[in-house]
Amino acid sequence: MPSPAVRVRGLEKHYGALCALDGIDLDIGEGEFFALLGPNGAGKTTLISILAGLVRPTAGFAQVLGHDVQADYRQVRRLLGVVPQELVFDPFFTVRETLEFQSGYFGLARNEDWIDALLHHLGLADKADSNMRRLSGGMKRRVLVAQALVHKPPVIVLDEPTAGVDVELRQSLWAFIRDLNRQGHTILLTTHYLEEAETLCQRVAMLKAGRIVALDRTDNLLRSCGERHLRLRLAAADLPESLATRLVGRKGDEFILSLPDLDDLEPTLAALRMAGATVLDMGLDQPDLEDIFVRVMGQGTPTPSPSPARGRGALLESLSRPEGKR
Repeated sequence: MPSPAVRVRGLEKHYGALCALDGIDLDIGEGEFFALLGPNGAGKTTLISILAGLVRPTAGFAQVLGHDVQADYRQVRRLLGVVPQELVFDPFFTVRETLEFQSGYFGLARNEDWIDALLHHLGLADKADSNMRRLSGGMKRRVLVAQALVHKPPVIVLDEPTAGVDVELRQSLWAFIRDLNRQGHTILLTTHYLEEAETLCQRVAMLKAGRIVALDRTDNLLRSCGERHLRLRLAAADLPESLATRLVGRKGDEFILSLPDLDDLEPTLAALRMAGATVLDMGLDQPDLEDIFVRVMGQGTPTPSPSPARGRGALLESLSRPEGKR
């Protein structure tokens, strides 16, 4: 794994009796596109707020590119760009003025070329001289993204960046963010659109009640923790007896078979040929990240966070235990 862009160790945050974070250990490598997932109240925004220096942890520490978020907070803020969930804006300035002032906060006196590039890539060029209060919600969110990127931070945190925005913005935003990631920027994403995380992110951590309950590469999660189903419509009324043990359901004339691994597909088709069965239609249902998320979140009381080095083993061990023994 590359050297960590974000390192978190033993991170805790308590608000009186409420424990928002309960001993988080996490490494995010430089250049990673990383997803932080969890239900509302899981601790995602608290963790981001600690990284941004907006909240002080009760215990533990967090670093961004080797700089402690408390002891070296000025440098961390130069290294970090955060797109918040809330639409926070100054109603007295135009879009361009907003980005120019944001540049000034970081001492960037001649940043016009990059501002123009941001306006272009985020579809804001024709709104550059519009007052912020006249923009739609989607346009305001585009400006928040531009503000977070105006100082070209190497680590970018996107907290629900596409909540409530149209499909066009989602597509253009992700094309731009993907390009930044290819250039070496580290991306930390929180989202309730799990298909975004599945498509974009190389690794995923899932939070529940302030603890990490799953941590692995996205492809490992999908391959090892989900169940595939093969849907078959046959010319004959019955399924060959050799496949009866694989039957998990039936909808009308469609048989649904379990398919533990893609390597089992050809032996299944061979069994159909040997039995003389004719396949009229066939479909493969692949597990997605939403299936994994629902399964992990339904496991009950979370166990202590797995260490960054053993995330996959800890997750797979947990998911392989029978219900009631986790």
